[in-house]
Amino acid sequence: MKTTFLYPRLAAGGIKKNYRSYLPYLFACSGMIMMYYITSFLSENGFVAKMRGGETMQALIMLGCWVLAVFSAIFLFYTNSFLIRRRKTEFGLYNVLGMGKRNIARILVWETFFMYLVSEAAGLGLGILFSKLSELLLTKMLGGTASYDFRVEPASVRDSLIVYAVIFVLILINALRQIHLSNPVELLHSENSGEKPPRANWFLAVSGAVLLGISYYFAVTIENPLAAVFVFFAAVLMVIIATYLLFIAGSVAVCRVLQKNKNYYYKTNHFVSVSQMTYRMKRNGAGLASICILATMLLVTLSSTTCLFAGMKDMLRQRYPRNILINTYSTEDADVQRVRNAAKSALERFGEVPENEMEYSYISIAGAFDENTVSLDPTDTDIISADVRYITFVPVRYYNNITGQNISLERNQALIESVKSDYGYDSITIKELGDTGSFDIVGKAEGFVMRGSSMASFASESYIFVSDESVIEDIYEKQFEVYEEKYASGLHNYYGFDLSCDKEKQVKIFEDILFSLAQQQKDLADAGREDEWCGYRVESAANDETDFLAMYGGLFFLGIVFGMVFICAAALIMYYKQISEGFEDRSKFGILQKVGMTKAEIRKSINSQVLTVFFMPLAAAGLHMFFAFPIVSRLLLIFGLNNTALFAVMTLCCFGAFSLVYTAVYFITSRSYCKIVSSDKE
Repeated sequence: MKTTFLYPRLAAGGIKKNYRSYLPYLFACSGMIMMYYITSFLSENGFVAKMRGGETMQALIMLGCWVLAVFSAIFLFYTNSFLIRRRKTEFGLYNVLGMGKRNIARILVWETFFMYLVSEAAGLGLGILFSKLSELLLTKMLGGTASYDFRVEPASVRDSLIVYAVIFVLILINALRQIHLSNPVELLHSENSGEKPPRANWFLAVSGAVLLGISYYFAVTIENPLAAVFVFFAAVLMVIIATYLLFIAGSVAVCRVLQKNKNYYYKTNHFVSVSQMTYRMKRNGAGLASICILATMLLVTLSSTTCLFAGMKDMLRQRYPRNILINTYSTEDADVQRVRNAAKSALERFGEVPENEMEYSYISIAGAFDENTVSLDPTDTDIISADVRYITFVPVRYYNNITGQNISLERNQALIESVKSDYGYDSITIKELGDTGSFDIVGKAEGFVMRGSSMASFASESYIFVSDESVIEDIYEKQFEVYEEKYASGLHNYYGFDLSCDKEKQVKIFEDILFSLAQQQKDLADAGREDEWCGYRVESAANDETDFLAMYGGLFFLGIVFGMVFICAAALIMYYKQISEGFEDRSKFGILQKVGMTKAEIRKSINSQVLTVFFMPLAAAGLHMFFAFPIVSRLLLIFGLNNTALFAVMTLCCFGAFSLVYTAVYFITSRSYCKIVSSDKE
């Protein structure tokens, strides 16, 4: 019986004895499981699915579950390496005393099993406890009616148990691999083995600087939102590689430079700290780089999602410049009047009067801009690298009607206004249209009500106001020489109006218009006159507002979840970095104390060391965010957010808040490090 319980007792004793290392790890595991359960709970919740926009939000949150699971595996693997490093000496002692690696493996199995049980119990318990609060917050975002029924999602419990069981098993296999490949002597001295002082690898340091410079250049110079999507992921990869190169190789080079500076190096507080950083900088640099990457991910995620949520009302108005929008795929009077009558009849039935009306006809084509020249030929264009924009031509009389101006234009003159981009030339030429597509730009068009672009619209758009309808018709005819008939653009009539009634009534009017148009289409089909019918699109801001809430509310919720996870991850990495180095440095500082160095001098040296490296990731993350600002702003344009000032404010607020948290962690971890190295206990 005693032999049967030997391994569980040794495993439990090892965890208890090393509680200072295991407790933060258990907190991290429990927190990850809690977050995973909550996100899974919301993605599976039937009550959320029944709300307007609930399915859209659940799809986003389900994606968040997968991201959280992958991040949990990577992060827990990384932090578990600190635990194994601390335990190798103990396992080496067991090995020397006659315990084989198979026996040590059994201890590790029991340790992993205990940590899994504790983490799942705490994580699921906290997840179930806070799941109702998360549901209420999500209901508030969607504007739904709260339900106070408490429920547990069995599928979410099952998924949490399975996903983290797989992660713990993989971590166990990795730990067993390390033990299997080590010999007893290496295990005994692993804690104090450290690393040989690496040489300053200037090639890697310079490579990192060049790679970082290239990624910064792309991030700052990119203009096309479509290209920004592709460049962003390449730039992120380059920044990650460059960050690791600079923190590992570049930091060693910096330490070497500091050592050559006699005025700086030969001081009590600098001499010890710089020497130790140089001795162990390879591992130290990797940890600092990881913290920097996590901090940057946190800042980008939280600032962008917060900005999208805060600017949601402005984006909704930009997307829907009027409460009801009707796009008729024809400019023929009979077609336009038929669609207009459907709206008029619906308004009369509900006793409402249209307000703030606007109308214009247009044709929209796509082209690649090269300075003031535009190419319509898709075979001659690289859609990723080229400045591809939609070009919308509108007769100037509609511009005058909407803005109250009285501008007249010659046949070869035009006004221009761009969305998501700028145009700074005094002429524009569309190659394939010949003289029909050549205009002198005589001014900027301001105050015009643009068509709301879709959230998925990657391209910019330029509105060109021309003299009259004859120009529009010429462009319409000329484009058939470039495109096949099925790819050619059609003429459109765009009409919209606001309503003073509440949103529920607006939705009913919208549905009535759709029903009336569908009935007209059916009547024509029954009479065998299908060819008389034209296409149309009717949109309602009130009807689609919930989808906006679901989209941006879901992103904001995920931003909060990932923000909390990234903060905890960065804090835990910093904590383990400090305590692991503290145990390694304890004997060295003990020697220094014996030769006359006081505890006050030790604390001063510690502060110098920690301050030198601890705030490097924060400064680097701030630099990354500064150069990422232009490309992230371009990406936000895809979602319809062009309020750069709001994004700048949110970014500064997030950076300030994170800096406060980061500083608090610094004081906590530096105190733990100081206690360890000042202790006489081994």
